[in-house]
Amino acid sequence: MTNEANDIFKQAKQGSVAAIIQVLNEKLADSGVRTRAIFADGVLQLLCEGVTLEQLDQIPLVERIRQILQAIAPRNIRRVNINSRIVREQQLLWLEEISRDPVKQVLWSEEILLKKPNRLKQWSDDWSDRSAEQARSDVTKASVVKPRLSKQREQSQFRRGVIGGAIVSGLLLAGGWFFHNRFGTSTATDLQTEIKPTSAQSSTAPQTVNSNRQPISSTANKNLPDGDAFVEAVRLAESTSQTSQSAKSSAEWLGLAAQWQKASDLMATVPSTDNRYKTAQDRVATYRKNSEVSLEVARRNQDAAPTETPQTSSEQL
Repeated sequence: MTNEANDIFKQAKQGSVAAIIQVLNEKLADSGVRTRAIFADGVLQLLCEGVTLEQLDQIPLVERIRQILQAIAPRNIRRVNINSRIVREQQLLWLEEISRDPVKQVLWSEEILLKKPNRLKQWSDDWSDRSAEQARSDVTKASVVKPRLSKQREQSQFRRGVIGGAIVSGLLLAGGWFFHNRFGTSTATDLQTEIKPTSAQSSTAPQTVNSNRQPISSTANKNLPDGDAFVEAVRLAESTSQTSQSAKSSAEWLGLAAQWQKASDLMATVPSTDNRYKTAQDRVATYRKNSEVSLEVARRNQDAAPTETPQTSSEQL
């Protein structure tokens, strides 16, 4: 758990909005305040929601958020606009609502500037991160070198005697055949899903980005372990893809957009030490693109039916 928290904190330092939100929510959990955020036009737009006015007291809350963000020192983020309101039904387009009518939408709003991080400390942190990465790389190289040395010793023993070498080779071949037949079947790890708009929207809605050519199978999904952010994100993406095939209304597409964004945020929490980290980063962007496409479909449906009352949709992160 400590390593996972450190990885999330490192991602937050690198400027990951999803990681920043996770750190803020963990630090503010005791106050009952939940946060959401969007990085737009060089400003981190932060929304704080609470059940009571006391939880959203401006002066202590702003100061606490300032201290947390200053400790993170996220790269390329200095301006932070903090908005607050009483918690309500989740809105996917909360920033647009606040921008359109800030007086009615928020209790208060305040912009803060984060101090520039100390250059020496930043270089020291970068050096520590590179050292840790190099250490992991050295361990990996050592694990590769050992089998090679073992193979060289086997070859040397083979040269000492044709008979002994033949026996050793036979045993190695037999053992390799046994392990190959018993353990050689690999589990599919490149899991991904695709979303397809229904025929009713296909003429007007753009096709959602495919994250892979083949969707994940439900059988393989059941065999994956619980408590894994990568797996949970893939499961959520698969479920959302299946739901999208029957989505028709604007509200349903808004819900799908929120689910895709949630899958993207989950995938963003996969630590850099995970061997699926590179794949996870690609899917963060893919799921986010799927969310944007779903939003576009919802907007077009609203334009096509102007007499409908706009539906409040799911949360955007």
